[in-house]
Amino acid sequence: MKKRNVVVSGPRSALSLATMKAAAAAVSNSSILAAPAAHKPRFITISQKKQILKDLEISTWVDSMRASSPTHIHSTATTSPPDVMDNIRSSWLMDHPSALEMFQEIMGAMKGKQIAMFLDYDGTLSPIVDDPDRAFMSDTMRRAVRKVATHFPTAIVTGRCRDKVYDFVRLAELYYAGSHGMDIKGPAKGSKYIKGSQTVFFQPAGEFLPMIDEVYKVLQEKTRSILGAYVENNKFCVSVHFRHVDEKKWSDLANVVRLVLKEYPKLQLNQGRKVLEIRPIIKWDKGKALEFLLESLGFVNCTDVFPIYIGDDSSDEDAFKVLRDRGQGIGIVVSKVPKPTLASYHLREPSEVMDFLQRLFKWKRLSLGRQFRT
Repeated sequence: MKKRNVVVSGPRSALSLATMKAAAAAVSNSSILAAPAAHKPRFITISQKKQILKDLEISTWVDSMRASSPTHIHSTATTSPPDVMDNIRSSWLMDHPSALEMFQEIMGAMKGKQIAMFLDYDGTLSPIVDDPDRAFMSDTMRRAVRKVATHFPTAIVTGRCRDKVYDFVRLAELYYAGSHGMDIKGPAKGSKYIKGSQTVFFQPAGEFLPMIDEVYKVLQEKTRSILGAYVENNKFCVSVHFRHVDEKKWSDLANVVRLVLKEYPKLQLNQGRKVLEIRPIIKWDKGKALEFLLESLGFVNCTDVFPIYIGDDSSDEDAFKVLRDRGQGIGIVVSKVPKPTLASYHLREPSEVMDFLQRLFKWKRLSLGRQFRT
């Protein structure tokens, strides 16, 4: 398969720590502001300096919230000249062509390889919906995932709580990595892809459970006054959804989350699509979960494994990066608009993901048929 140029991803969602430090340093190093008319310096009091830092921090958070909003991506596109947007889209499509249109090329790369399938949930297997508790996958999509899992080890890697996403998917033969990979469990009855009957189970952030539960309760109480805010306990991370919050209130919500997070130095803020996510500060993400699952499946030193990872969120970029660094498999981003990604291909929406899975299943069945005839 020919090598593809990819757009190098920018700073991961949430906040840029470097930006915040730079802003703080700028204020800290400037103890006076020159008065416009008189040439007498005006000193900034400590309380004023703290307020400036607070305003800068909240402003950075809100800017990040806007950047992660799909509606803002579209609005930015519509304000650019048509020829500029056409050039951007054409360039992006050259670097990240449709996985459906390039299926023959992908088949060629998969030939003779051991395929392993990794799938995000929201925005990949189910559409993004207003109510996170109603993000149901269709029966047709479920059948497509089940068929793929009959031939390839298949895992759901999601920011959702593992138990919650299992209730959505309801396929016992899959591996589930919830809370951005911090809660991993394999099939209860073992897997035909792993020798022996040992069940895969791993929780690298187990010690943080009481703290996460405490933060969830605090944020539930603190955000009650902000109309539309919804706090979700995803076991090893807390998700604060702002899809239904008036944009004028985003700064208020950001300040509430900021103040709560300030009391928990072992937790950090990350960001997804219209959601602020509070997670433990550990070196673990969807990319680490991908590596752990490949190792659990016996593929750690395997040269002929071909992992396929499909996802739509900024958190999936960690997994795309792992595949690039390994030089194995492909990443497929789900997006209707050009955006920075380390994926090699794209699919526009969950319906195209289902089409891809169905084609993959048929390709495997045909391959097996040819083997039996020979």
